[in-house]
Amino acid sequence: MKKNNFLFLLFLLLNAYQTLAQQVYVIRIRQEIDPQMSHFVELGLQAATRDSADYIILDMDTYGGALLDADKIRMALLKYPKPVYVYINKNAASAGALISIACDSIYMDAGSIIGAATVVDGEGKPAPDKYQSDMRAMMRTTAETNHRNPVFAENMVGKAVGADSLTVGNVTTFTTSEAIKNGYCEAEIHSLEELYTYLHLHHAAITHFELSTTDQIVNFFMNPALRGLLLLLIIGGIYFELQTPGIGVALFAALVGIALYFIPSYLNGLAENWEILIFFIGAVLLILEITVIPGFGLAGLSGLVLIVSSLILVGLNNDTFDFTFVPESDIYITSATVLAAFTAGTVLAFAAGNRFMKSALFNKISLQDTFQSSDGFTSNFHTEVLTGKQGTSYSVLRPSGKILLDGNVYDAYTRGEYVEANKAVEVIEQVGSSLKVKEIHVQ
Repeated sequence: MKKNNFLFLLFLLLNAYQTLAQQVYVIRIRQEIDPQMSHFVELGLQAATRDSADYIILDMDTYGGALLDADKIRMALLKYPKPVYVYINKNAASAGALISIACDSIYMDAGSIIGAATVVDGEGKPAPDKYQSDMRAMMRTTAETNHRNPVFAENMVGKAVGADSLTVGNVTTFTTSEAIKNGYCEAEIHSLEELYTYLHLHHAAITHFELSTTDQIVNFFMNPALRGLLLLLIIGGIYFELQTPGIGVALFAALVGIALYFIPSYLNGLAENWEILIFFIGAVLLILEITVIPGFGLAGLSGLVLIVSSLILVGLNNDTFDFTFVPESDIYITSATVLAAFTAGTVLAFAAGNRFMKSALFNKISLQDTFQSSDGFTSNFHTEVLTGKQGTSYSVLRPSGKILLDGNVYDAYTRGEYVEANKAVEVIEQVGSSLKVKEIHVQ
């Protein structure tokens, strides 16, 4: 008897130890599903893996959001090796329903709903049936993976009715009791604390995932107002550097603006590699136009178009030029913001550039002295007309060099041709103290 009591006590102690040793990570999904939210969940799962968490609980209340980002979360949850539970309080609509079905167990507060997963475009209208078909398949396979009735999941999307395929009917949405009845909810739970007790995790170590300081800084630079200022910094810096090349301050400011604009967008999944590549291709074309290609033509104009297009695309959650799910208002606002920043940046850079040219700092880093003839500085200009005269190349012309003309040596250059020394040449143009010449062939 004593032995059995000892074994029973040992069992209780081991069970208590195991409970105390368990780690639970709670990840809040309390806003629209967008690139930032999918990145947030990704970071939460990484942190849970790093801390060897035993369970993940999603604390959800969302009306949905972007399908692409919901699918990223769905795939991450399906692949996650530890149990993932979702507590719906109070909404798991649309993209939220897809994410919930990807979890191992679903728990709902009283008065909650799950479903209404019809795909809508940027204006909130049902998207064409090809998108609804993809969503139905996604919902169906996710339900099958977690051993739920796939028909109910498919019906949450609804089916097209009518010839236009844009009207969707028979959309399923479950209340808490209906979800329990149809196998889409394990129990009605009224708080996270009650859920911990229900799952025998009330003594476990609970961690509510929060962004690290670094990630908070990254998200800080996603603020629309701050991004507008970064656009001013980028465009103004580029413009000012092109006006005063070689100083470097404006270029450094532009590079800082570019880094703070693109890196947070890339980390949050908003900027794709090709969108960033477009910007740098545009920058290269603009530099080539300024430094190599004379005038301001096709390369420069193409560079500006690519730069502006990249800045706009990075601000929109498009799928490789597919703007079906991007609200028109977002397109207009983002485009107007970039163009306004482009205009304001140019004006500010021009105004600041003029002030900078007159500042004490600019005087320190630029040559201010002039060379006056009264101080003994003179320029040697030919007073006699030398055009049409013939002589010989005194040195090799590559294309500039020296020529011998009427016993005098002059600076000269060709139109680009290479001329050996001691070759017959003729002056074809007289410019200041230099002569433009061409080689002539004496018969």
